[in-house]
Amino acid sequence: MSVAKVIEVSSTSKTSFEDAIAQGIANACQDAAQVRGAWIKEQKVTVEGGRITAYRVNMQVTFVAGAKS
Repeated sequence: MSVAKVIEVSSTSKTSFEDAIAQGIANACQDAAQVRGAWIKEQKVTVEGGRITAYRVNMQVTFVAGAKS
């Protein structure tokens, strides 16, 4: 039997929401084995001088914690 766990991840990119998501997933994969999916809870932008300077996502990442026979 497998046990799934969920961690909350925040990630920021100067490029796009897609890049922020990719960076967050890449970091989660380094810390947690067998990442299975993610739910993007929130997207935000930072605006300076009328221009978007950063894209931020908050997500919940699901991974398999371990397996038992």
